[in-house]
Amino acid sequence: MTQATQHARQFTANRAVLIDLYNLLPDDQGDFSAWDGGMGFIKMADHLSGSATRMVDMIGGQGMDAPAPASANLDEARDRLRQTHQTVVSAVEALSDEDLTRTVPAFGGREMPVAALLDMLTTHEAHHKGQVWMMARMVGVQPPMFVKLG
Repeated sequence: MTQATQHARQFTANRAVLIDLYNLLPDDQGDFSAWDGGMGFIKMADHLSGSATRMVDMIGGQGMDAPAPASANLDEARDRLRQTHQTVVSAVEALSDEDLTRTVPAFGGREMPVAALLDMLTTHEAHHKGQVWMMARMVGVQPPMFVKLG
């Protein structure tokens, strides 16, 4: 298994179960937020989708496009999570071991190796996934296991 495939699997272990949880959420809870000023389910999905897309763009040496318009409802947000999952996995699996060592412009003018950026993507996803798990429990949904294994 290549290093890129390992990165893609790690991302998928987190994103796939997040998609599973989003499929369990009641449609009328899309704007639910656990705290004042926090992101609701829809905004969180859009944030994760947009972040993943921006990181793939950074890896590809592209400028960051303006964020996509906000999802109108939970179904649209679910679709974005699925679409960006496929986009990220395809882009990551196409990377060579040499690509993973290449540095790219990242956040705040920093340069990062592609492998470090992919680790950051998975860490970011896991961080917000924990928030979604807590919010799901608050609206009466029992989340699945926190990662999806093979």
